[in-house]
Amino acid sequence: MEVLFVSHKYPPSTGGMEKQSYELIKGMCNYAIVHKIVYTGDESYYRFFRKLNDRILKMVHTHPGIGVIHFNDGLIASLSLWHSGYQHLKRVVTVHGLDVVFPWKIYQRFIIPRFNRYDHIIAVSRATADAIIERGVDASKVSVVVNGIDHELASPTSAHSWSSFREKYAVPDNRTVLVTLGRPVKRKGFSWFIREVLPTLPENVYLVMAGPFYPHPTKRDQWIAKLPPRWRELYMLFMGYPSDEAELRHLLTDAKYADKVKHLGKLPIEDLKILLSHADAFLMPNIKVAGDMEGFGLVCLEACICGSLVLAAKLEGINDAIIDQKNGIQIAPQDPHAWRRAIEEVVSNNGTSTEQRQRFRQFTLEHFSWQKMAEGYAAVFTKLLQS
Repeated sequence: MEVLFVSHKYPPSTGGMEKQSYELIKGMCNYAIVHKIVYTGDESYYRFFRKLNDRILKMVHTHPGIGVIHFNDGLIASLSLWHSGYQHLKRVVTVHGLDVVFPWKIYQRFIIPRFNRYDHIIAVSRATADAIIERGVDASKVSVVVNGIDHELASPTSAHSWSSFREKYAVPDNRTVLVTLGRPVKRKGFSWFIREVLPTLPENVYLVMAGPFYPHPTKRDQWIAKLPPRWRELYMLFMGYPSDEAELRHLLTDAKYADKVKHLGKLPIEDLKILLSHADAFLMPNIKVAGDMEGFGLVCLEACICGSLVLAAKLEGINDAIIDQKNGIQIAPQDPHAWRRAIEEVVSNNGTSTEQRQRFRQFTLEHFSWQKMAEGYAAVFTKLLQS
């Protein structure tokens, strides 16, 4: 079969969707003749989307064997609803989460139901699939194919490297180290955890945060603050703006938490692997946020194969990444007492047994990979072409 992949999320830009798009296209080369139209930053987004219909038609004309066109997220699929000239081909869309629940009334009322015009929808998690079905998309057109993961992250690090890491980043010795990782958006629950859970934990617990973070307000923050509240909310969601960053700045400078938490910012990949390999637990304390959702939970899997014990909220797409007692521990979301009990158990057990961590890590390696993801997509495309 021949497949045309269309994506505006692609390297050299970095991010989870860019990585997924790249690995999908690369992996599908094992199952099909692959063509692609991707945004690489050589032109404006406006020009890319304006020219997209013509470029697809040119590609289809040049390669008449193309039978499937795949759009890699709900935004590019929404705009492509108004294309013409290639409706005779099988058209497939991948949805990730926010591109389903984005709280703009026009989008929810007039655009999402039109996804029924596509031949198939691939959701990255059961939660994402349920969300788009609830919004009127035919359930028979929806499949779940979970994302993959880089197995290269599983390479071991030494105890000496952990000692050097602590010294380099001034992480206190003889403390139980908990880790969070990711962009500071509200659904991640970072500020919620610091306020509601951290003060209740034993004195020897220390939270290390990593990921993109600006310790001081930026010019963009000042500009966004001037927007009307509703437009500010939509902009922040659409652009992946760090909506929890201002609250985190306040908490991190509060003397109440000074001896319990530190934000290291975005770390080099080797340093990040050291942190995830040697910390006592990795936390993903997500909370429910209206108009947003965690589509999958890839960061949990990355932490797990590095050797972390993962404690994750039992919420949304995280449930497809972390299976309780198989590759992590699920905790009721926004329940401070449940989180405190789970962490106290980690502390009392001096972390957790090496055997348990290895078992969780092995489960993740066996069940999640970019190859398995590509196999899932190939199966969907094959079935469509045979129908």
